[in-house]
Amino acid sequence: MNFPLYIAKRYIFSSSKNNAINIINRIASMGIIVGTMALFVVLSVFSGLKVFSLSFTNEIDPDLKLTSTYGKSFLITPDQEKQIKEIEGVASYTKIIEERVLFLFKDKQQVTYLKGVDSLYPVVNDIKKKLFNGQWLKPDSFQVVIGYGLAQNFSMGILDFENPLQIFAPKPGKGGIENPEEAFNKTDVLPVGIYSISEDLDSKYVFADLGLVQELLMYKHNQISGLEFKLKENADENAVKSKLSSIFKNKITLKNRAQLNESLYKMLNTENIAVYLIFTLVIIVALFNLIGALIMMILEKKGNLKTLFNLGSDIGDLRKIFLLQGTLLSVFGGLIGLVLGIILVILQQKFELIMITPTLAYPVVFTVENVIIVMTTIISLGFIASLIASSRVSKKLLD
Repeated sequence: MNFPLYIAKRYIFSSSKNNAINIINRIASMGIIVGTMALFVVLSVFSGLKVFSLSFTNEIDPDLKLTSTYGKSFLITPDQEKQIKEIEGVASYTKIIEERVLFLFKDKQQVTYLKGVDSLYPVVNDIKKKLFNGQWLKPDSFQVVIGYGLAQNFSMGILDFENPLQIFAPKPGKGGIENPEEAFNKTDVLPVGIYSISEDLDSKYVFADLGLVQELLMYKHNQISGLEFKLKENADENAVKSKLSSIFKNKITLKNRAQLNESLYKMLNTENIAVYLIFTLVIIVALFNLIGALIMMILEKKGNLKTLFNLGSDIGDLRKIFLLQGTLLSVFGGLIGLVLGIILVILQQKFELIMITPTLAYPVVFTVENVIIVMTTIISLGFIASLIASSRVSKKLLD
């Protein structure tokens, strides 16, 4: 029989004759429970905020984006398109052109991105779900879809036939400009829809037909600036990247959704780590109560320890009693705190108890990863705290 474990369990579940020690034990247990619950809830909140923040970009960013490594545009051949369609992990793809141009409406102007898209763009990206007003543009037309931010800046509505939106794009070429009027290609377009995603994105893109943008920028019919891909569920992203690199002879740059929003992902992950470290520090402070409680228990049980020592137990076994006692307290306290934290998270998800705005609840996400992180943290720190306290057991103390 493992007598250190047996005695440790007896010490946990039995009350001390000294009322002060009982109070200290309760405080230590409550510290572990509350610390665990707080850490889990905060991690769940930040997981929710991360999903909430990324949901804006996920509506407009593809699973995979291909651009040229050596220039703003490249030519795609029918043979390359045929090979792309044969890639197993690709569900669909769309051809795009992105270029910064000047938009002019009445007496207002703004420079932003004109994005030429083909008919498959709404299949690859769920942009239609974000239409605030109007409809999506028709292929082979002079229709455009603008962002809510741009519409506000221009005080513009949709289907305004009397006041078209004008686009000015610089003509390609070299040398000085002799006549400014001949330096730009110009076209008039009709806004037929307004999308709303986020404050930044609502002023970033104006969507137009791919053929219209090719003509405006004086591109060839097979000249584009990129391809956007929607991958099949459980597709091997690395395998798809490898095949695409082979098709385009490694002259392309491929980025997934995380890489397209690298700064946003980095910021969210940094915030998550910072909050985790702050609350871990709070738990470390709370575990000082555990160290104090174990030391008080050691002093109270000094007579029992001396008896066990005289009966043949070595110092290592006596230390193991309090090491196991502290670790078990951390495990039990961690489990109780975790259960309470999970209940709070589920209640927030179901009933939206805490609101950011009258219509937006605090986003929380329950993940197994957070459960593992919290329990690993509590057990590890509890073990270290118990190891520190149990080291007080020595032959000198017993003598």
